[in-house]
Amino acid sequence: MAVATIRKYLPASLNNMIDEQIMQLRKLWSNKRQLFFQLLNLSMIVFSALMIWKGLMFVTKSESPVVVVLSGSMEPAFQRGDILFLNNQDSVIEVGEVVVFKIKDRDIPIVHRILKVHRDQNGISEILTKGDNNKVDDRGLYAPGQMWLKREDILGRAMGTLRYVGMVTIMLNDYPMLKYVLVGLMGLFVLTNKEG
Repeated sequence: MAVATIRKYLPASLNNMIDEQIMQLRKLWSNKRQLFFQLLNLSMIVFSALMIWKGLMFVTKSESPVVVVLSGSMEPAFQRGDILFLNNQDSVIEVGEVVVFKIKDRDIPIVHRILKVHRDQNGISEILTKGDNNKVDDRGLYAPGQMWLKREDILGRAMGTLRYVGMVTIMLNDYPMLKYVLVGLMGLFVLTNKEG
């Protein structure tokens, strides 16, 4: 009953598309061989995306080669919703570079600029960061008792950016139901896509 009520308010073209997808799903369900082929096609898309991600991790030496800026702490350099491409090669980190780092017991990495670097005789670096738009350094964000970041805390340095493209990711995190609807629709379209 609720679906019929919702569909009453949708444009005719969208209702026609929904009807066509339902008809394609019924045909697909009756042809098990075609259903298997389409499920195989869907799994190839998913595994291809995973392989690309793992390949990027290997090439950039970063566990997170692509990140989305979630706050305005780096404005005007980076806006909320910008996508950053990271590289974590073993070269020396310098003051002024924008890095992404992870704090112990926190899930979300932070994008900030290096404010100070201290190196000892052994070449081990201690790093202090700060957001461009913040008034104070990041010691208040670090783990309790931590005054400096170590090199292993750094996920990578920002090498490139795509402006505002990450807003889609932010919207999907802010509205989780939208994420499930979009993933479901993409899966439906892949399953009902006609080949050749």
